[in-house]
Amino acid sequence: MPPLDPRAVLAGRPTARPSVGVVVTVAASSVCLAVALALMLHDGASGVATSVVLALAPLPLLLAGVLALDRLEPEPPDALVAAFAWGAGVSVLLALLVNTAGLELWTPLLGVEGGTYATVSLVAPVVEELVKGTVLVGLLWFRRHELNGPTDGIIYGSMVGLGFATVENISYYAFAAPGTLAWTFVVRGVVSPLLHPLCTSLVGVGVAAAALRPRGAGRARPVVAGFAGAIGLHALWNASTGFGLGGLLVAYVAGAAVLVVLGVVLHRDRLRIVGLVRTYLPPYEPTGVVTPADVRMLSTLRARRQARERVRARLGRGPARALADYQQAATELAMLHRRYDLGVVELPAFTARRDPLLLLMAHARAVFAR
Repeated sequence: MPPLDPRAVLAGRPTARPSVGVVVTVAASSVCLAVALALMLHDGASGVATSVVLALAPLPLLLAGVLALDRLEPEPPDALVAAFAWGAGVSVLLALLVNTAGLELWTPLLGVEGGTYATVSLVAPVVEELVKGTVLVGLLWFRRHELNGPTDGIIYGSMVGLGFATVENISYYAFAAPGTLAWTFVVRGVVSPLLHPLCTSLVGVGVAAAALRPRGAGRARPVVAGFAGAIGLHALWNASTGFGLGGLLVAYVAGAAVLVVLGVVLHRDRLRIVGLVRTYLPPYEPTGVVTPADVRMLSTLRARRQARERVRARLGRGPARALADYQQAATELAMLHRRYDLGVVELPAFTARRDPLLLLMAHARAVFAR
């Protein structure tokens, strides 16, 4: 069999190199991030180095938690990096500019304290969720095949939110009043590190729902609902600062409720994906690419992990990597069939995507099944 690039096949592209869109997004986001940081320094930020360290401290743990949710059908690393970069760069700069303009508008009317509260409670939630969610709508238009269900929407939304929260925390720490840096870190980095990921995940769920709908007027509804939920939760959290501990408790309970709901959605989506594997892969058994044992192995994360461990122990890392590619390609194949049945993918596009996946599965089987 001819050489095959598994990364390119799994990404659905001719090459495994990042696409032009990803490169442009990351480059533009990097420029925006540099401008945003320069504006912070110009405004008199202090202790920037310490602020960066504090903002980055919880990030590895948060990223690990998000990526742990993405094990059944991992998203392309370049798309995840682009989502994080958009949140940290473009979103931060646009939100900074618009929020500052809102503050200047409200302050003459309501005074410094009232103008700040109005901007934080009314302007910031709308602006920030719109600019963060824009990249998710972009995925719907340009990389729709990556959105196979609510899990994907939550993953991408969380990455955007984490990027935004990290840079926003730098500004909060850098402008903290003397003697309040430790308390600010507790509030931002310990008590509420999931606010932005939670809010933008709601947009991601709406975008993912739209991606599984055929063309028509109904496709926009879940996207609008996702934005409305994100803005509402964000506004509730920001407005709670004006009502003391009681208001904070209400906002925290609402956030915890959203977190629980998203956890249930993730669990149900995992069961859905397993069901797709059991439904769409058995017809390929006569080809020899799939066996009944493979279907059983693909049905749980634990069975997948154990299979890779056995192959690694007996044959080495290369065959274990081939088995991992097989597992992901098989999952992609099942979800491709589902999109085709929903009318989201036309027959030519279905065939063009299916055949390389089957070829990759055959190549991988030749390596790990020997």
